[in-house]
Amino acid sequence: MKHLLVALVYTGLALLANPGMADPTDIGAISALRDGDMKKLVLHEDARPAIPLQVSDMAGAPVTLEPDGETWRVVNFWATWCAPCRKEMPTLSALQEEIAPSPVEVLIVATGRNSPAAIDRFLSEEGISNLPGYRDPKQKLARAFGVMGLPVTLILNPQGEEVGRLIGDADWNSDSAMAILGALSNPG
Repeated sequence: MKHLLVALVYTGLALLANPGMADPTDIGAISALRDGDMKKLVLHEDARPAIPLQVSDMAGAPVTLEPDGETWRVVNFWATWCAPCRKEMPTLSALQEEIAPSPVEVLIVATGRNSPAAIDRFLSEEGISNLPGYRDPKQKLARAFGVMGLPVTLILNPQGEEVGRLIGDADWNSDSAMAILGALSNPG
């Protein structure tokens, strides 16, 4: 709740600091909310075309996560062997907990050779139980999005288009992250 209040205050201050700004989803205004780790977040002037989110569930069954026209997605590509991923994962879990219920959901996609047992162990060791885990064992989705290293986190709009990308680990439970996601998902 604290983060939600801070995000609202932070967003309000940013909007007041830019009184001529008519559209609160203006990338320039939202970029002004970037602070700390979120300074690494690149917000695109124009949304990039949607790429189907075709992944596997933990049992290996194919899953396509279709955009619903309402939900923003924070999609994190990670791996069990990735030390920065281990550092970042609890902040993604905290973000999901803090923003629920809202039109934002966090999805984690283990890309490459990550056995289901290793994924379960990783998530258990980090105390993560609130994030749906998906797999991209042949890295098809990661390649489609141009993911070259890990972790990489994408922000997808409700139409499934990429509007932002952060390369490397970050504190996704920060006031800045909350303010950015709040401004994106609640523009009015």
